[in-house]
Amino acid sequence: TFQGCESLKHVDLVEGEQLRDTIAALLSEEWKNDMDREIEAINQILPNTLAGNWENNEDVGGKALVIRMWIASVLHKIVHCKAQHLRYLNEAATTLQLDLPNDVVLENVLPFLELPSFTFEGGGYEEEEEEATER
Repeated sequence: TFQGCESLKHVDLVEGEQLRDTIAALLSEEWKNDMDREIEAINQILPNTLAGNWENNEDVGGKALVIRMWIASVLHKIVHCKAQHLRYLNEAATTLQLDLPNDVVLENVLPFLELPSFTFEGGGYEEEEEEATER
């Protein structure tokens, strides 16, 4: 796909705004920093990745492969972070429900702690997110 595209050195996310909103809402600074590093990693890798040769169909280069691997890695990490976030949220809700009226927890506390509702799809990682939601 990117064969011969030597000038391809930077990638912007199509759904970058939703992803950045989700990252900003994560509970852990470590998760936020890890996601930011993962997103920016492609722009460090692409300039040094061979683009392949238009005249030789066997030399497809590595840019397309590197981008596919990066997308899968970003998806895997954000789904994992969201699942962890939901697990912590569910644990906190359970603890709060022991001390506060259930309606206070459900109407006032949990909505404040929820992540944006955007669902990140692809790579088969949605199961981890669904499992955390069910708990």
